[in-house]
Amino acid sequence: MLFEHRGHEPRIHPDAYVAPSAVVVGDVEIGSGARILHGAVLTAEDGEVRIGQNTVVMEHALVRGRAGHPAVVGSAVMIGPHAHLNGCTVEDEAFIATGASLFPGSRIGHGAEVRINGVVQVSTTLEPGATVPIGWIAVGTPATILSPDRHEEIWAIQRELDFPGTVYGVARGTSMRDLMRQQSEFYGAHAADREIQP
Repeated sequence: MLFEHRGHEPRIHPDAYVAPSAVVVGDVEIGSGARILHGAVLTAEDGEVRIGQNTVVMEHALVRGRAGHPAVVGSAVMIGPHAHLNGCTVEDEAFIATGASLFPGSRIGHGAEVRINGVVQVSTTLEPGATVPIGWIAVGTPATILSPDRHEEIWAIQRELDFPGTVYGVARGTSMRDLMRQQSEFYGAHAADREIQP
Protein backbone atom coordinates (compact mmCIF):
# COMPACT_ATOMS: atom_id res chain seq x y z
CA MET A 1 0.00 0.00 0.00
CA LEU A 2 1.32 3.40 -0.97
CA PHE A 3 0.33 6.64 0.75
CA GLU A 4 0.92 10.33 0.17
CA HIS A 5 1.89 11.97 3.48
CA ARG A 6 2.53 15.66 4.15
CA GLY A 7 2.34 16.31 0.40
CA HIS A 8 4.97 13.71 -0.58
CA GLU A 9 4.46 10.51 -2.58
CA PRO A 10 6.74 7.45 -2.64
CA ARG A 11 9.04 6.99 -5.64
CA ILE A 12 9.76 3.37 -6.55
CA HIS A 13 12.20 2.29 -9.25
CA PRO A 14 10.41 0.27 -11.96
CA ASP A 15 12.47 -2.86 -11.28
CA ALA A 16 12.12 -2.71 -7.49
CA TYR A 17 9.49 -4.90 -5.81
CA VAL A 18 7.15 -3.82 -3.03
CA ALA A 19 4.91 -6.60 -1.65
CA PRO A 20 1.19 -5.81 -1.68
CA SER A 21 1.03 -6.03 2.13
CA ALA A 22 3.99 -3.66 2.67
CA VAL A 23 3.19 -0.04 3.59
CA VAL A 24 5.17 2.84 2.05
CA VAL A 25 4.30 6.32 3.30
CA GLY A 26 5.40 9.76 2.10
CA ASP A 27 8.86 10.90 0.99
CA VAL A 28 10.28 7.41 0.35
CA GLU A 29 12.60 6.50 -2.52
CA ILE A 30 13.21 2.83 -3.32
CA GLY A 31 16.12 2.05 -5.64
CA SER A 32 16.68 -0.38 -8.47
CA GLY A 33 16.50 -4.06 -7.54
CA ALA A 34 15.36 -3.34 -3.99
CA ARG A 35 12.88 -5.78 -2.44
CA ILE A 36 10.39 -4.70 0.22
CA LEU A 37 8.72 -7.84 1.57
CA HIS A 38 5.35 -8.53 3.19
CA GLY A 39 4.39 -6.48 6.22
CA ALA A 40 7.38 -4.12 6.03
CA VAL A 41 6.67 -0.45 6.79
CA LEU A 42 8.70 2.41 5.30
CA THR A 43 7.40 5.71 6.64
CA ALA A 44 8.74 9.21 6.08
CA GLU A 45 7.17 11.03 9.00
CA ASP A 46 8.77 14.41 8.32
CA GLY A 47 12.16 13.18 7.14
CA GLU A 48 12.96 11.17 4.05
CA VAL A 49 13.57 7.44 3.64
CA ARG A 50 16.04 6.26 0.97
CA ILE A 51 16.59 2.58 0.11
CA GLY A 52 19.54 1.75 -2.15
CA GLN A 53 20.01 -0.71 -4.99
CA ASN A 54 19.54 -4.42 -4.34
CA THR A 55 18.71 -3.85 -0.69
CA VAL A 56 16.24 -6.27 0.89
CA VAL A 57 13.85 -5.19 3.64
CA MET A 58 12.43 -8.37 5.14
CA GLU A 59 9.00 -9.07 6.60
CA HIS A 60 7.70 -6.74 9.31
CA ALA A 61 10.77 -4.49 9.39
CA LEU A 62 10.21 -0.79 10.10
CA VAL A 63 12.24 1.98 8.47
CA ARG A 64 11.28 5.47 9.71
CA GLY A 65 12.60 8.86 8.57
CA ARG A 66 12.20 11.84 10.90
CA ALA A 67 13.00 15.55 10.96
CA GLY A 68 16.73 16.07 11.11
CA HIS A 69 17.28 12.32 10.93
CA PRO A 70 16.42 10.81 7.55
CA ALA A 71 16.61 7.05 7.18
CA VAL A 72 19.22 6.45 4.49
CA VAL A 73 20.00 2.83 3.64
CA GLY A 74 22.73 2.10 1.12
CA SER A 75 23.02 -0.58 -1.54
CA ALA A 76 23.31 -4.34 -1.03
CA VAL A 77 22.06 -4.10 2.57
CA MET A 78 20.08 -6.85 4.31
CA ILE A 79 17.46 -5.67 6.81
CA GLY A 80 16.09 -8.65 8.71
CA PRO A 81 12.55 -9.39 9.86
CA HIS A 82 11.27 -7.20 12.71
CA ALA A 83 14.29 -4.89 12.52
CA HIS A 84 13.67 -1.27 13.55
CA LEU A 85 15.62 1.46 11.73
CA ASN A 86 14.69 4.91 12.99
CA GLY A 87 16.35 8.03 11.56
CA CYS A 88 19.67 6.29 10.92
CA THR A 89 22.22 5.90 8.12
CA VAL A 90 23.25 2.41 7.00
CA GLU A 91 26.14 2.27 4.57
CA ASP A 92 26.53 -0.23 1.71
CA GLU A 93 26.82 -3.98 2.32
CA ALA A 94 25.78 -3.83 5.97
CA PHE A 95 23.82 -6.65 7.61
CA ILE A 96 21.03 -5.70 10.02
CA ALA A 97 19.67 -8.91 11.54
CA THR A 98 16.28 -9.95 12.88
CA GLY A 99 15.03 -7.70 15.67
CA ALA A 100 17.93 -5.22 15.53
CA SER A 101 17.16 -1.64 16.63
CA LEU A 102 18.96 1.42 15.22
CA PHE A 103 18.07 4.76 16.82
CA PRO A 104 18.05 8.33 15.41
CA GLY A 105 21.39 9.80 14.50
CA SER A 106 23.12 6.42 14.46
CA ARG A 107 25.42 5.47 11.60
CA ILE A 108 26.31 1.93 10.55
CA GLY A 109 29.57 1.75 8.61
CA HIS A 110 30.20 -0.08 5.35
CA GLY A 111 30.00 -3.85 5.79
CA ALA A 112 29.18 -3.67 9.51
CA GLU A 113 26.84 -6.18 11.17
CA VAL A 114 24.22 -5.70 13.84
CA ARG A 115 23.26 -9.22 14.79
CA ILE A 116 19.96 -10.58 16.19
CA ASN A 117 18.37 -8.15 18.68
CA GLY A 118 21.45 -5.92 18.67
CA VAL A 119 20.95 -2.23 19.53
CA VAL A 120 22.72 0.85 18.19
CA GLN A 121 21.84 3.81 20.42
CA VAL A 122 21.14 7.43 19.39
CA SER A 123 24.02 9.38 17.84
CA THR A 124 26.24 6.27 17.81
CA THR A 125 28.70 5.47 15.03
CA LEU A 126 29.51 1.84 14.30
CA GLU A 127 32.76 1.69 12.36
CA PRO A 128 32.98 -0.06 8.94
CA GLY A 129 33.26 -3.82 9.33
CA ALA A 130 32.38 -3.77 13.05
CA THR A 131 30.00 -6.29 14.62
CA VAL A 132 27.41 -5.87 17.36
CA PRO A 133 26.99 -9.42 18.76
CA ILE A 134 23.60 -11.01 19.40
CA GLY A 135 21.69 -8.90 21.94
CA TRP A 136 24.56 -6.49 22.61
CA ILE A 137 24.44 -2.67 22.63
CA ALA A 138 26.58 -0.18 20.71
CA VAL A 139 26.75 3.27 22.29
CA GLY A 140 28.80 6.41 21.58
CA THR A 141 31.10 7.62 18.82
CA PRO A 142 33.14 5.67 18.09
CA ALA A 143 30.90 2.92 19.39
CA THR A 144 31.65 1.06 22.57
CA ILE A 145 30.03 -2.38 22.26
CA LEU A 146 28.80 -3.85 25.53
CA SER A 147 26.77 -6.83 26.69
CA PRO A 148 23.32 -5.99 28.10
CA ASP A 149 24.34 -6.95 31.65
CA ARG A 150 26.68 -3.93 31.73
CA HIS A 151 23.85 -1.42 32.08
CA GLU A 152 25.73 1.06 34.28
CA GLU A 153 28.53 1.36 31.72
CA ILE A 154 26.01 1.69 28.88
CA TRP A 155 24.07 4.36 30.77
CA ALA A 156 27.24 6.29 31.61
CA ILE A 157 27.76 6.83 27.87
CA GLN A 158 24.10 6.92 26.80
CA ARG A 159 22.98 9.66 29.20
CA GLU A 160 25.32 12.11 27.43
CA LEU A 161 23.75 11.29 24.03
CA ASP A 162 20.47 13.13 24.79
CA PHE A 163 17.93 10.47 23.83
CA PRO A 164 14.84 12.63 24.59
CA GLY A 165 16.22 15.60 22.66
CA THR A 166 17.38 13.51 19.70
CA VAL A 167 14.27 11.35 19.39
CA TYR A 168 11.49 13.67 20.58
CA GLY A 169 12.97 17.17 20.60
CA VAL A 170 12.25 17.64 24.31
CA ALA A 171 14.34 18.18 27.43
CA ARG A 172 15.09 15.28 29.75
CA GLY A 173 12.48 15.29 32.47
CA THR A 174 9.57 16.27 30.20
CA SER A 175 6.48 14.55 31.58
CA MET A 176 5.00 11.62 29.68
CA ARG A 177 1.69 13.50 29.57
CA ASP A 178 3.32 16.46 27.75
CA LEU A 179 5.43 14.20 25.53
CA MET A 180 2.50 12.05 24.47
CA ARG A 181 0.30 15.10 23.81
CA GLN A 182 3.03 16.32 21.44
CA GLN A 183 3.40 12.88 19.82
CA SER A 184 -0.37 12.49 19.43
CA GLU A 185 -0.59 15.83 17.63
CA PHE A 186 2.37 14.95 15.41
CA TYR A 187 1.08 11.53 14.34
CA GLY A 188 -2.41 12.96 13.91
CA ALA A 189 -1.17 14.24 10.52
CA HIS A 190 -1.72 10.69 9.20
CA ALA A 191 -5.47 11.36 9.23
CA ALA A 192 -4.89 13.38 6.04
CA ASP A 193 -2.88 10.66 4.23
CA ARG A 194 -4.11 9.70 0.76
CA GLU A 195 -3.77 6.18 -0.61
CA ILE A 196 -2.12 6.03 -4.01
CA GLN A 197 -3.18 3.40 -6.50
CA PRO A 198 -0.16 1.77 -8.20
